Amino acid sequence: MEKRFSTKSMVVAALLAAIGILIPLVSPIRFVIEPASFTLASHVALFIAVFISPATAVFVSLGTTLGFFLGGFPIVVVARAFSQIIFAFLGAIYLKNNPEILQSKKKIVVFAIFLGIIHAIGEVIAVSPFYIGQSLSDLNYQKGYIYSIVGLVGIGTFVHSLVDFAIAYWIWKIIPKKSNRDGLRKCLCSNYNFQRGLIIH
Repeated sequence: MEKRFSTKSMVVAALLAAIGILIPLVSPIRFVIEPASFTLASHVALFIAVFISPATAVFVSLGTTLGFFLGGFPIVVVARAFSQIIFAFLGAIYLKNNPEILQSKKKIVVFAIFLGIIHAIGEVIAVSPFYIGQSLSDLNYQKGYIYSIVGLVGIGTFVHSLVDFAIAYWIWKIIPKKSNRDGLRKCLCSNYNFQRGLIIH
Protein backbone atom coordinates (compact mmCIF):
# COMPACT_ATOMS: atom_id res chain seq x y z
CA MET A 1 0.00 0.00 0.00
CA GLU A 2 2.82 2.43 0.86
CA LYS A 3 4.49 1.83 -2.48
CA ARG A 4 1.17 2.25 -4.23
CA PHE A 5 0.50 5.47 -2.38
CA SER A 6 3.95 6.81 -3.21
CA THR A 7 3.33 6.18 -6.88
CA LYS A 8 -0.02 7.95 -6.77
CA SER A 9 1.50 10.86 -4.84
CA MET A 10 4.26 11.18 -7.42
CA VAL A 11 1.72 11.18 -10.24
CA VAL A 12 -0.29 13.94 -8.56
CA ALA A 13 2.86 16.01 -7.97
CA ALA A 14 4.04 15.47 -11.56
CA LEU A 15 0.65 16.52 -12.94
CA LEU A 16 0.68 19.67 -10.83
CA ALA A 17 4.23 20.47 -11.97
CA ALA A 18 3.16 20.00 -15.61
CA ILE A 19 0.16 22.29 -15.09
CA GLY A 20 2.44 24.84 -13.43
CA ILE A 21 4.62 24.90 -16.55
CA LEU A 22 1.75 24.80 -19.03
CA ILE A 23 -0.41 27.64 -17.70
CA PRO A 24 2.16 30.42 -18.31
CA LEU A 25 2.59 29.10 -21.85
CA VAL A 26 -1.06 28.84 -22.92
CA SER A 27 -3.10 31.10 -20.66
CA PRO A 28 -4.78 33.90 -22.66
CA ILE A 29 -5.29 35.99 -19.51
CA ARG A 30 -2.12 38.02 -19.06
CA PHE A 31 -1.78 41.47 -17.52
CA VAL A 32 1.10 43.49 -18.90
CA ILE A 33 2.53 46.44 -16.97
CA GLU A 34 5.80 47.23 -18.68
CA PRO A 35 8.37 45.91 -18.13
CA ALA A 36 6.56 43.07 -16.31
CA SER A 37 3.68 40.75 -17.12
CA PHE A 38 1.48 38.61 -14.88
CA THR A 39 -0.29 35.46 -16.04
CA LEU A 40 -3.50 34.66 -14.20
CA ALA A 41 -3.43 31.31 -12.34
CA SER A 42 0.26 30.64 -13.03
CA HIS A 43 0.80 29.77 -9.34
CA VAL A 44 -2.41 27.81 -8.79
CA ALA A 45 -0.82 24.36 -9.19
CA LEU A 46 1.89 25.26 -6.67
CA PHE A 47 -0.64 26.51 -4.13
CA ILE A 48 -2.61 23.28 -4.46
CA ALA A 49 0.64 21.41 -3.84
CA VAL A 50 1.10 23.49 -0.68
CA PHE A 51 -2.33 22.32 0.50
CA ILE A 52 -1.28 18.69 -0.02
CA SER A 53 2.08 18.33 1.73
CA PRO A 54 5.60 19.81 2.07
CA ALA A 55 7.08 17.08 -0.14
CA THR A 56 4.55 17.75 -2.90
CA ALA A 57 5.14 21.50 -2.65
CA VAL A 58 8.91 21.06 -3.02
CA PHE A 59 8.51 18.58 -5.88
CA VAL A 60 6.18 20.87 -7.83
CA SER A 61 8.37 23.91 -7.21
CA LEU A 62 11.50 22.13 -8.40
CA GLY A 63 9.59 20.54 -11.27
CA THR A 64 8.33 23.85 -12.62
CA THR A 65 11.78 25.40 -12.22
CA LEU A 66 13.37 22.56 -14.17
CA GLY A 67 10.65 22.80 -16.80
CA PHE A 68 11.28 26.50 -17.33
CA PHE A 69 15.03 25.88 -17.50
CA LEU A 70 14.76 23.07 -20.03
CA GLY A 71 12.18 25.05 -21.97
CA GLY A 72 14.72 27.79 -22.64
CA PHE A 73 13.05 30.49 -20.57
CA PRO A 74 15.18 33.50 -19.58
CA ILE A 75 17.35 32.70 -16.59
CA VAL A 76 15.65 35.42 -14.54
CA VAL A 77 12.33 33.60 -15.00
CA VAL A 78 13.99 30.37 -13.87
CA ALA A 79 15.40 32.16 -10.83
CA ARG A 80 11.99 33.56 -9.91
CA ALA A 81 10.45 30.09 -10.23
CA PHE A 82 13.17 28.60 -8.04
CA SER A 83 12.64 31.24 -5.35
CA GLN A 84 9.06 30.03 -4.93
CA ILE A 85 10.30 26.92 -3.17
CA ILE A 86 10.76 29.08 -0.07
CA PHE A 87 7.15 30.17 0.40
CA ALA A 88 5.84 26.82 -0.84
CA PHE A 89 7.83 24.78 1.65
CA LEU A 90 7.25 27.11 4.60
CA GLY A 91 3.56 27.33 3.82
CA ALA A 92 3.16 23.57 3.48
CA ILE A 93 5.03 22.97 6.75
CA TYR A 94 2.80 25.46 8.53
CA LEU A 95 -0.34 23.85 7.12
CA LYS A 96 0.92 20.43 8.11
CA ASN A 97 1.14 21.59 11.71
CA ASN A 98 -2.01 23.72 11.57
CA PRO A 99 -4.48 21.99 9.20
CA GLU A 100 -7.43 23.80 10.77
CA ILE A 101 -6.40 26.94 8.88
CA LEU A 102 -8.14 25.63 5.77
CA GLN A 103 -11.43 25.59 7.66
CA SER A 104 -11.36 29.22 8.82
CA LYS A 105 -12.03 32.10 6.42
CA LYS A 106 -10.22 34.57 8.66
CA LYS A 107 -7.18 32.34 9.12
CA ILE A 108 -6.98 31.45 5.44
CA VAL A 109 -6.90 35.16 4.52
CA VAL A 110 -4.09 35.81 6.99
CA PHE A 111 -2.27 32.73 5.69
CA ALA A 112 -2.62 33.91 2.08
CA ILE A 113 -1.20 37.33 2.99
CA PHE A 114 1.66 35.70 4.89
CA LEU A 115 2.54 33.53 1.88
CA GLY A 116 2.16 36.48 -0.47
CA ILE A 117 4.69 38.52 1.48
CA ILE A 118 7.24 35.69 1.53
CA HIS A 119 6.56 35.01 -2.15
CA ALA A 120 7.15 38.66 -3.07
CA ILE A 121 10.31 39.01 -0.99
CA GLY A 122 11.72 35.82 -2.49
CA GLU A 123 11.17 37.02 -6.05
CA VAL A 124 12.64 40.46 -5.35
CA ILE A 125 15.75 38.79 -3.92
CA ALA A 126 15.92 36.47 -6.94
CA VAL A 127 15.66 39.28 -9.47
CA SER A 128 17.86 41.88 -7.75
CA PRO A 129 21.22 40.32 -8.76
CA PHE A 130 20.13 40.43 -12.41
CA TYR A 131 19.23 44.09 -12.06
CA ILE A 132 22.55 44.90 -10.41
CA GLY A 133 24.37 42.90 -13.08
CA GLN A 134 22.75 44.97 -15.84
CA SER A 135 21.26 41.83 -17.41
CA LEU A 136 17.61 42.91 -17.59
CA SER A 137 15.88 44.83 -20.37
CA ASP A 138 16.66 48.53 -20.79
CA LEU A 139 13.13 49.47 -19.76
CA ASN A 140 13.81 48.16 -16.24
CA TYR A 141 16.65 50.64 -15.85
CA GLN A 142 14.67 53.47 -17.38
CA LYS A 143 11.95 52.91 -14.78
CA GLY A 144 14.45 52.40 -11.94
CA TYR A 145 14.87 49.79 -9.22
CA ILE A 146 12.03 50.96 -6.99
CA TYR A 147 9.45 50.87 -9.77
CA SER A 148 10.68 47.84 -11.72
CA ILE A 149 11.83 45.54 -8.94
CA VAL A 150 10.21 46.66 -5.68
CA GLY A 151 7.01 47.82 -7.35
CA LEU A 152 6.34 45.47 -10.22
CA VAL A 153 8.16 42.36 -8.99
CA GLY A 154 7.54 42.88 -5.26
CA ILE A 155 4.08 44.43 -4.96
CA GLY A 156 2.99 42.92 -8.27
CA THR A 157 3.93 39.43 -7.12
CA PHE A 158 2.15 39.98 -3.79
CA VAL A 159 -1.14 40.90 -5.50
CA HIS A 160 -0.70 38.14 -8.08
CA SER A 161 -0.05 35.66 -5.28
CA LEU A 162 -3.27 36.60 -3.47
CA VAL A 163 -5.35 36.22 -6.63
CA ASP A 164 -3.85 32.82 -7.51
CA PHE A 165 -4.20 31.65 -3.91
CA ALA A 166 -7.91 32.50 -4.02
CA ILE A 167 -8.34 30.53 -7.25
CA ALA A 168 -6.42 27.55 -5.86
CA TYR A 169 -8.42 27.60 -2.63
CA TRP A 170 -11.70 27.72 -4.56
CA ILE A 171 -10.62 24.72 -6.64
CA TRP A 172 -9.49 22.96 -3.49
CA LYS A 173 -12.85 23.48 -1.79
CA ILE A 174 -14.84 21.99 -4.67
CA ILE A 175 -12.69 18.87 -5.01
CA PRO A 176 -14.83 15.97 -3.73
CA LYS A 177 -13.63 14.83 -0.32
CA LYS A 178 -13.84 11.22 0.87
CA SER A 179 -13.57 12.21 4.52
CA ASN A 180 -14.60 15.14 6.66
CA ARG A 181 -12.63 18.36 6.41
CA ASP A 182 -11.38 18.18 9.97
CA GLY A 183 -8.99 15.46 8.86
CA LEU A 184 -8.14 17.13 5.59
CA ARG A 185 -4.35 17.14 5.68
CA LYS A 186 -4.23 13.66 7.19
CA CYS A 187 -6.46 12.45 4.40
CA LEU A 188 -4.22 13.90 1.75
CA CYS A 189 -1.09 12.38 3.21
CA SER A 190 -2.35 8.95 4.18
CA ASN A 191 -5.61 8.08 2.46
CA TYR A 192 -5.08 6.30 -0.87
CA ASN A 193 -8.73 6.50 -1.81
CA PHE A 194 -8.68 10.27 -1.56
CA GLN A 195 -5.62 10.49 -3.76
CA ARG A 196 -7.35 8.32 -6.35
CA GLY A 197 -10.36 10.61 -6.25
CA LEU A 198 -8.12 13.67 -6.66
CA ILE A 199 -6.64 12.27 -9.86
CA ILE A 200 -9.98 11.19 -11.31
CA HIS A 201 -11.67 14.50 -10.60
